[in-house]
Amino acid sequence: MPLSQVDPENYPALLDAKSIEVQSVFDGLTMPSPTIVASPPTGFRMRAEFRMWHDGDALDYVMFHRDAPKDPVPIHEFVIAHPTIQALMPTLRERLKNEAELRRKLFQVEFLSTLSGEMLVTLIYHRPLTTEWEEQARALAADLDILLIGRSRKQKIVLERDYVNECLPIHGRDFHYRQYEQGFTQPNARVNIAMIEWACNHAATLDGDLLELYCGNGNFTLPLSLHFDSVVATELAKVSVRSAQHNLERNQIENVEIIRLSAEETSQAMANVRPFRRLAHLPRPLSEFDLRTVLVDPPRAGLDPQTCEMVQGFERILYISCNPHTLADNLRQLDNTHEVVDFALFDQFPYTHHMECGVLLRRR
Repeated sequence: MPLSQVDPENYPALLDAKSIEVQSVFDGLTMPSPTIVASPPTGFRMRAEFRMWHDGDALDYVMFHRDAPKDPVPIHEFVIAHPTIQALMPTLRERLKNEAELRRKLFQVEFLSTLSGEMLVTLIYHRPLTTEWEEQARALAADLDILLIGRSRKQKIVLERDYVNECLPIHGRDFHYRQYEQGFTQPNARVNIAMIEWACNHAATLDGDLLELYCGNGNFTLPLSLHFDSVVATELAKVSVRSAQHNLERNQIENVEIIRLSAEETSQAMANVRPFRRLAHLPRPLSEFDLRTVLVDPPRAGLDPQTCEMVQGFERILYISCNPHTLADNLRQLDNTHEVVDFALFDQFPYTHHMECGVLLRRR
């Protein structure tokens, strides 16, 4: 996102224009008028990453324009980042600039912040990291009260831990999440809370059990578990499965089963195409759950045809999408069996063309 597009004063008008553009993607489909959820115009990004540019004694955070990928643009302020990132950036840069061992061949800096107040910084180098680096990095982390990780080729040094503990208030209850470095998390915490509460508002009117595909670290799983008898949540990435299992235990949630299957494998399991050993820990066969509702939160490619066909067997479909175009493609297939009864737009990514969507479908 070019920083020249960041215009907080005109954010409402920019959001209106983007919302109209996104709605045009669904032309030809019967869609209700969307609820539009705005982002804070500044301070909304919980993570950020920058290349580090060395020029004599100077050291700067930089970004690059797509049309000039070799020309660094120094970043002196980054108003879209969470205030804790904004406050840390100049202090960290000065320390890195003035400490030779921490500066030498430093290539990139990544920030992961939280609403809970924890901060994780990853320093990435084009050289092996030494015990001297580790000593200076520990002193830096202690002085700045941050978690710190060093990375280089085939090397990762975790000084304390490689995750942060986040706390999201959802409908008056705090939910605690372990978020791993380089694991997927929603970048805009405030809009993420609104997305979860939107899903929970619908779930409160439903019954039976829930199947969730692409559950990640349990972002939706934890709050939604309060509204269903049981939840079967699937995820393929090992780090996300580990995080989700920890988060269930941390929040004392006992009616969720995590299974490590891809969406395609879940479709095969639902159709009894073949058995899966990874389902052996379930308290009863998958076919014996009262699965009336499915929640899908797929990657930008959307649902593959096999998974799209599988979810058509559910009474209700909660679909969270980060790509309106692939969502529209999927809805054209789902339109044969389901109708859209609610539609929401969540501005996870202000000042870009990206928009998160939420759709509730019911069987016709």
